Amino acid sequence: MSDSAPPVQRPVGVLFVCYANMCRSPLAEGVFRQLAKDRGMLERLHIDSAGTDAVEGCDPHPRSREIAAAHGITLTGTGRQLVRDDLSRFDHVVVMDRRNYDKIARLAAPSAFGELEGFRARLRMLRAIADPKASGRALDVPDPIGCGPGQYAAAYELIAAGCSALLDEIQ
Repeated sequence: MSDSAPPVQRPVGVLFVCYANMCRSPLAEGVFRQLAKDRGMLERLHIDSAGTDAVEGCDPHPRSREIAAAHGITLTGTGRQLVRDDLSRFDHVVVMDRRNYDKIARLAAPSAFGELEGFRARLRMLRAIADPKASGRALDVPDPIGCGPGQYAAAYELIAAGCSALLDEIQ
């Protein structure tokens, strides 16, 4: 009989991505982090967010922080730019809309320098995780920037459904 400890598993990496990493992806990061904490899974996950056109260090949008706070969630991250290496560091890259999905798919594609080394990310749309039959506009979590609290609340509901489904899948 061996007294050796079981192998330590690497945390599952989940990266949420939107355009500016101000509204939707930080909200998704916060929602997913809270759900994982509530289910006792937080230590098994590496959770982050980024934007395809983010301003480094920018705080989450005040309305995203407000809707998160209304649900007992504090958004703590700051904006960061998605980089090609993220596709090798994360297991799941979860995107908020088709436009940004297409940008990331191009980033993941082989370049003149060859294949992306260590590519392991599963690139998916958040709403497709909650509803695999979704297509077209039904795949997008609409960007609420410049809109009122109602649009942020609607984005929250879509994000919460997708995050819950993803966590069910990982669990």
